Amino acid sequence: MLENDVSDLEKYIESGMEARRSINILEIMEVANILYKRLESGGKLITFGNGGSAADAQHFAAELSGRFLKERRSLPAIALTTNTSSLTAIGNDYDYSSVFSRQIEGLCTPNDFVVGISTSGNSKNVIEGLNRAKGIGAYTLALTGKDGGKVKNVADKCIKVGSDSTPIIQEVHIAIIHMICYELDKKLLR
Repeated sequence: MLENDVSDLEKYIESGMEARRSINILEIMEVANILYKRLESGGKLITFGNGGSAADAQHFAAELSGRFLKERRSLPAIALTTNTSSLTAIGNDYDYSSVFSRQIEGLCTPNDFVVGISTSGNSKNVIEGLNRAKGIGAYTLALTGKDGGKVKNVADKCIKVGSDSTPIIQEVHIAIIHMICYELDKKLLR
């Protein structure tokens, strides 16, 4: 029995390694450069997602407003998933598909960099949030898995994780976020 358990975990690890190997480094560098330019021109990071992706969005904002690896100035970043009063009021007064787009309407400017995270790429509220941000003129990035879902046709850039496993997609999303932060730190500390 233990051998099967070990074998399952080895397959899980290998699956995660394959997904990480599929990350396009040049794409990460391009996105980090765009984020850097947006921040330097007075923009901010706005990020959102549902469930585990909400936690990833908060993690991304925290890496910018706090620090990643090196001491540097705090950067303007907000995760739209942290204000439960806004989320519940908008969900109640409008509907759940509007919880991000309504906040984007009030907070987003054309200089901003907006990240919607959805493992399936089909979360309606993430798609509506990115649509609203794009309409305002912000740069939009979708982090997804699988084939990118519907969101790949909405965002300026869609980074797809090469996996169908939600946990592995989420793990690789954090790796992508960390790589963007790593590149951003290098640019800010020159």
